[in-house]
Amino acid sequence: MKIICIGRNYSDHARELGNTTPEEPVFFCKPDSAVLLKGNPFVIPEWSQAIHYEVELVFRINRLGKHIEERFAHRYYSEVGLGIDFTARDVQDELKKKGLPWEKAKAFDGSAVISESFIPLGELPDPTHIRFRLEKNGEVVQQGNSRDMVFQPDALVAYVSRYMMWKMGDLLYTGTPSGVGPVAPGDLLEGFLEDRNMFSVRVR
Repeated sequence: MKIICIGRNYSDHARELGNTTPEEPVFFCKPDSAVLLKGNPFVIPEWSQAIHYEVELVFRINRLGKHIEERFAHRYYSEVGLGIDFTARDVQDELKKKGLPWEKAKAFDGSAVISESFIPLGELPDPTHIRFRLEKNGEVVQQGNSRDMVFQPDALVAYVSRYMMWKMGDLLYTGTPSGVGPVAPGDLLEGFLEDRNMFSVRVR
């Protein structure tokens, strides 16, 4: 299983970090060791002083695919979940200044929260307008809607397939809306997709 994450896919988030909106998708990878195991707390690594949460819709790939045309991309996923792309913002900022890859700040162990369950798209009120949010200690800190993505899931599935073969079980993290911020020991992060509680993670 591989995890493909899309960066800067919500214009409001790009602006809040002082980035421009990309003309084509920006993506990076997380290894399977990045997945935070069920029931485990997220442990802040000792080498970062600024770990940020980024809540994202996650699509699970259901078939093998390479060089997929966008008009057929919807056939390669049928469920959506919710996750967090934890980011060491201080480390990422230093890497960006040097023009280096982001993996050290994005792909560390435990940096990918993923909901235990996925929702069939057919069960959603409108699969083109998927609402989601993140609460920190009971307060809403991020809210998003899939309609606001710069690049929609079909376009992302097709684009990534030009460079990497999709395999069953691969995960596509589709980017985060504005409102990202730091976590601290003791925080409780809860993710909601169309008001369904999808995950609960304690920070340590």
